[in-house]
Amino acid sequence: MNRKLIRPSLSDVQEQISGRVQRKKPAPPEQTSAENFYYLKQMQSRTPMVVVLDQGETVHGVIEWYDKQCIKVHRSNEPNLLIMKSCIRYMFKEAEASGSNNGNGSYAGDIEVE
Repeated sequence: MNRKLIRPSLSDVQEQISGRVQRKKPAPPEQTSAENFYYLKQMQSRTPMVVVLDQGETVHGVIEWYDKQCIKVHRSNEPNLLIMKSCIRYMFKEAEASGSNNGNGSYAGDIEVE
């Protein structure tokens, strides 16, 4: 008695595998552009900002320009500064400096810089 082995063809198996891959949810984008949007908004409205550096120093001024790695802060009575984003702990609007502190050392409008 001859028995025939029944197995799916290679093309059927590949279709099943590719069908699984297509159902997979795509990974979220690495860049959301939220940081860029925030900088543009503050630049256009010329919002006075407070930038807190890693060492605890504060810089008051208006964001005039930004790049992938740094921002330029325009200060009225002092020289402008080009600050590397890696040196920034956080920043917030100067109007919120007199606002409520939420207890953990940051303000409601803080933005963390990566």
